[in-house]
Amino acid sequence: MAPIVSVSNLVKTYASGFQALKNVSLDIEEGEILALLGPNGAGKTTLISIICGIVNPSGGTVLVGGHDVVKEFRATRAMIGLVPQELTTDQFETVWNTVSFSRGLHGKKPDPTHIEKVLKDLSLYDKKDSMLRELSGGMKRRVLIAKALSHEPRVLFLDEPTAGVDVNLRKDMWQVVERLRETGVTIILTTHYIEEAEEIADRVGVINHGEILLIERKAELMKKLGRKQLRVDLAEPVTVLPEALSSYALTIEDEGHRLIYDYDAAGERTGITALLSALAAAGIRLKDLSTRQSSLEDIFVELVGTRA
Repeated sequence: MAPIVSVSNLVKTYASGFQALKNVSLDIEEGEILALLGPNGAGKTTLISIICGIVNPSGGTVLVGGHDVVKEFRATRAMIGLVPQELTTDQFETVWNTVSFSRGLHGKKPDPTHIEKVLKDLSLYDKKDSMLRELSGGMKRRVLIAKALSHEPRVLFLDEPTAGVDVNLRKDMWQVVERLRETGVTIILTTHYIEEAEEIADRVGVINHGEILLIERKAELMKKLGRKQLRVDLAEPVTVLPEALSSYALTIEDEGHRLIYDYDAAGERTGITALLSALAAAGIRLKDLSTRQSSLEDIFVELVGTRA
């Protein structure tokens, strides 16, 4: 099956000479949730803006549903819903009218049944007659999602969807995204919250300095790049390790009360048994042992740090 979105060798250079995107290529499969991670200025919003037809590329091609976003703008824009970072709505309009008007902007005939369903799915129906200025920040963000879904798009872009909202509301939004995916909508989200990607994404992409560093299925990424850490709590603190332990690249923490040993859990040999024997031979007594799996945040920091 052809990807719902296909980006090939995409380049964007602004008039100032700044190159925001450098030969970006990626395919997005229908029905998946793709999380795009990257620091400020990495190119996330520029990439989304080009796919959505808001910004013109300097080079390369973007196809949505097989249609070119530049040559067939109307066809591609009708398939896309966009939830921007900023709250750009008429504060004195009602929720119902705002969402209904957005549907009309995309050339769709009025459909009160669909608007009602969208508002109910987003827990907004009881606020349908409220003016936007009366809503909380989290509710306003839900209205942005409702506007983006008003014309029944096949692809939904969420640009920092939970920026500035509290933790509980963020988790509510994750549930909304999961329900949308269940209806067949393809979802691409950019986020600063790495736990967001870890929670809901099928695949994770990392972008920095306008380049895609990697795109992997989340589980494969954790398996491939995630490492485990053995934490060895000591009965007595140490300040210097014996030469016999130098090959293990141990790190001393907690004022000498803890040793950290990184290892590859998927490797044929972890080296843990040999390390424990070496510690005993060196007369270093143990108090406790524990392991820790690398998080997606650890992997992200390592990737961005090495390509800075």
